[in-house]
Amino acid sequence: MNIQQLRNATVRIEYGGKSFLIDPWLMDKGAMGCFVDTPFRCVDPSKETIPMPMCDLPMPVNDILRGVDAYIITHVHPDHVDMEADGTVGKVLDKNIPVFVQSPEDAQILLRSGFSEVTVLYENSGIGDVNLIKTPGRHGTKIPCGPSCGVVFQAPSEKTLYIAGDTIWYDAVRHTLEQFRPDVIIVNACAAELRNEGRLIMDDADVAAVHMACPEATIVISHMDTVAHASITRNDMRQFLHKRGLETATVMPDDGETLSF
Repeated sequence: MNIQQLRNATVRIEYGGKSFLIDPWLMDKGAMGCFVDTPFRCVDPSKETIPMPMCDLPMPVNDILRGVDAYIITHVHPDHVDMEADGTVGKVLDKNIPVFVQSPEDAQILLRSGFSEVTVLYENSGIGDVNLIKTPGRHGTKIPCGPSCGVVFQAPSEKTLYIAGDTIWYDAVRHTLEQFRPDVIIVNACAAELRNEGRLIMDDADVAAVHMACPEATIVISHMDTVAHASITRNDMRQFLHKRGLETATVMPDDGETLSF
């Protein structure tokens, strides 16, 4: 498999002879706006006026989209798929390419947005020789910030891949690791945090818990340096991982970087 980190949770994965684009947030730097005009509030009020995405994509959108066989949207949040004022999503995406989503509710949003082939992930979804299995997530330590999911990838010629999605460490993640024993795990780990919802995704302690539960796996750290409500930067995470002795168990790619397993 090849995993290309693009920006935030947006990654392109070559797996089992297919190309997947995960959580395609492809709008220009700053185009989503900031938190000040939303009902959500940052723990640090000074971050509420920072426009997002906070950085550019590492390559042109056309290059990112070329040759993609399927999209996977783990949940319909504005930092995981481009959202318009009318509630439609994925404006720049090819509406004829299959898209996989977590729920019938998310499927309706994609169908209203013009996508022709929308599949809800269950235990035996997939395309070609690639099996896609939906896994649970908890998107908040206080109040979940809406539903979210992860995905396990399996194919005869590939190592098992687990994309945890927007989740904190909790028992269902542990159970997923025990059930599938993935070889590669992608975690979203900038510790994004909101006042009412709490920490929304993993931090370095959660990364350590993932490693303890599945020490043979390589952990790929994603969802970094792009959203204003993040609490951990890449530089912070490198220091935290060093203190925890996790440098060899983890890899944190730069935007545009490709990893092979």
